[in-house]
Amino acid sequence: MTRLNRILCHAFAAGLLATALPSQAEDITTRAVLEQYSTIVYASYSDSVASARDMQKSIDAFLTAPSQAGLEDARKTWLAAREFYLPTEVYRFYSGPIDDAQGPEPRINAWPIDEGYIDFVKGKTKSGFVNNPKIAITKEKLKSLNERGGEENISTGWHAIEFLLWGQDQNANGPGDRQFTDFVDGKAPNADRRRQYLKIVTELLIEDLESVTQQWQASGNNFRKQFVAGDKASLKKALTGLGVLTRGELAGERMEVAMDTQNQEDEHSCFADNTHRDIIGDVIGMQNVWEGRYTGRDGKTLEGASLKALVAQKNPTIAETISTDIANTLKLSKEIQAPFDQEIIGKKEAPGRKRVQAVIDSLKKQGKNLVIAAESLGIKRLSTKAP
Repeated sequence: MTRLNRILCHAFAAGLLATALPSQAEDITTRAVLEQYSTIVYASYSDSVASARDMQKSIDAFLTAPSQAGLEDARKTWLAAREFYLPTEVYRFYSGPIDDAQGPEPRINAWPIDEGYIDFVKGKTKSGFVNNPKIAITKEKLKSLNERGGEENISTGWHAIEFLLWGQDQNANGPGDRQFTDFVDGKAPNADRRRQYLKIVTELLIEDLESVTQQWQASGNNFRKQFVAGDKASLKKALTGLGVLTRGELAGERMEVAMDTQNQEDEHSCFADNTHRDIIGDVIGMQNVWEGRYTGRDGKTLEGASLKALVAQKNPTIAETISTDIANTLKLSKEIQAPFDQEIIGKKEAPGRKRVQAVIDSLKKQGKNLVIAAESLGIKRLSTKAP
């Protein structure tokens, strides 16, 4: 066989092999993407529950023997638990188990809060149901009080716990500074009711998170089973969660509103001054979903069929563009300086406002490209507006 013939034979064989074995990207199916999405959702919620339980242990220890050190430890575990909850927000906005008609989302992360609805505030030492002995502090009562009479009348969830741990933020350069003595009998009025409330509201948060997590378990006749079998309808749901969090919720409700009002009350975690981390956590969640990858509390990474790979089969340019968009949004988010309530103050050219606006602009671009990506998969009119 001549050298030329050998080359032609090898080339022919290679061509047959390429035909017989499609590339990994060509193998990606909608069902595989939905399976991986569901696996990530379950792992993410499971980590959120586990970190919330760590917080509960610290809070219970503090309530048993209130001290400054105990209060600081409870605050640290609240901040740590938020890091695992925030990336789950990308699983919202499509009537899933967290925010369908019966979903617990309004009890989990509702904001902004009228803190005077819960407890005393500056100038109103007797405000709030904590200081009203006629109101029983039970799980059912707290559920019924949540958003009663107005969306800011929040009685449950992350931000109610945040307020109990930090109190009002009266410091321009730092978070709230509630005293541990607010939980000590004889040192503050209704300290016993305050302790009872903090304990019960924490238990309720964990129960609500657990109820959502169970709907994403791999076995059972639950939401996950329906979701994985949902084909393009479920694909639209996953993209809707990503799109709405990108544009309507994070860029709009959480950042543009605060920029417009320059009001501390319009920032997400105003008592702990944790809003800058809230933004980062949400963007990490977006990246997890788009890339089909999640690194858990145990340090292990789950990686598989992704929305990006599915889109890349139809439009590789837009798939790569969105990955770049999200990476840029994450980079810019990390440049926002704490406290967020000081970043949003001032004129247009103020350094802090420019940093926040850069994230908003990046999110807007990202949202537009997600609509294009959805269209490449045959999904028309993807909504990115907040509900």
